[in-house]
Amino acid sequence: MVESLVSDILFGFTGLISIINPIGMAFVFLDRTASLTTEDRTALAKKIAFNVMCVLLVAFFVGTPILHFFGISMQALRIGGGLAVAVSGWQMLNAPDTPAEQPAVKRVDSDNAMSKAFFPLTIPLTTGPGSIATAIALTANRTHKLSEFVLSGIASVGITLLVAITVYLVYSRAVVFAKYLGADGTKVAMRVSSFLLLCIGVQIILTGFSEFLIPIAQMQPVVK
Repeated sequence: MVESLVSDILFGFTGLISIINPIGMAFVFLDRTASLTTEDRTALAKKIAFNVMCVLLVAFFVGTPILHFFGISMQALRIGGGLAVAVSGWQMLNAPDTPAEQPAVKRVDSDNAMSKAFFPLTIPLTTGPGSIATAIALTANRTHKLSEFVLSGIASVGITLLVAITVYLVYSRAVVFAKYLGADGTKVAMRVSSFLLLCIGVQIILTGFSEFLIPIAQMQPVVK
């Protein structure tokens, strides 16, 4: 039972962290918070990590009932979420480099940093549609048997805590990553991260389409 729980936590954590890609998003976070001090950026990273924890917990425990209530299939969620992720990656990939002497329009300052912590820094920058769809998919087949439900709930909480801690540690040390890479290296890392985000979105879309089309292809023809 313990081995199964650990396996579920590691599987869910690996899946979510690969989509969230906190190391890649740390450079975007650093660009958006260029005017903040180290202390303010650390406090903002802590707030974002807390928001990430709340978003994932809602997705884990309430996401599936909400989908059923509105009649949204998992395939539709993946296709829509993947499209949103792909569009975001495409926009970041093609965004012009902002000159260092001109502040970026979407950057935050110390006065409005905390008000921007949830949107857009948590959603959609950190936990976008792809990660939310993944969290819902991980618990889509959760049974109503008490013992299995409890284990699944513990796994969900464990995954959420690991992801939130990772986001905080990476975002709060974004300056360190940029320091080792330099200005040009940071720009390259942002472009690579944007391209990976685009690829992740396309993969989520393809997964949704394949899950929708495969059952149709496997249907037996009606014999007249």
